[in-house]
Amino acid sequence: MTTITRTNTTVLDRITAFFSGLNESRRRYGIYRQTLRELDVLTDRELNDLGLHRAEVERVALDAAYGK
Repeated sequence: MTTITRTNTTVLDRITAFFSGLNESRRRYGIYRQTLRELDVLTDRELNDLGLHRAEVERVALDAAYGK
């Protein structure tokens, strides 16, 4: 016999989840922008000391914020 469990989510729960997701997205975007700003001000030599090339800056910022 199969039992179906139904979770009752209210409209308030959905709204709360929506705003939680929105806040998380904003937080991650802030990390991305901050990392991008910090790496953009470095010279090519400083980036090279970190083992990075200027073309990798955006990817590193994405990794820092979103873990991709």
